Amino acid sequence: MNFRVGFGYDVHPFSTNRKLILGGVEIPFDKGLDGHSDADVVCHAIADAILGAAALGDIGIHFPDSNPLYKNISSLILLKETNTILNKNGFAVNNVDTTILIEKPKISGFYDRMIKNLSESLNIEKNFISIKATTSEKMGFVGRMEGVAAYAVVTIKEIEK
Repeated sequence: MNFRVGFGYDVHPFSTNRKLILGGVEIPFDKGLDGHSDADVVCHAIADAILGAAALGDIGIHFPDSNPLYKNISSLILLKETNTILNKNGFAVNNVDTTILIEKPKISGFYDRMIKNLSESLNIEKNFISIKATTSEKMGFVGRMEGVAAYAVVTIKEIEK
């Protein structure tokens, strides 16, 4: 079976007028992330990793922020559509490993719900999805609480014909 690896990264600044959505889960906090969609860095990083693994471009090509259809859209919908694009090109997600860079709030209590959402959007078992978080030890834009970033590594496999 043919496997491919993709890497994704996304970052969004904090905004006082938005909800904090990570992995499709609303996290109680006094700030959210600014962006055209719901600015879910987890879903965006995973989508870019998926598209990269299949050499299908990036999230901005498929879901441009110039398109009003994507204004405030749930990134879980974008992730599900990314998976559909992947499947139409003869591949399926094998596994996902994601690291979220966030100083505050602490989010480990939300991992199970994030994994459930991602599992449903990508149509893979929960035990093939890993989510972790780390701080930046008060260094850089994450450490200064200016925003949140996420990294994702994804493997995809050819769909058996």
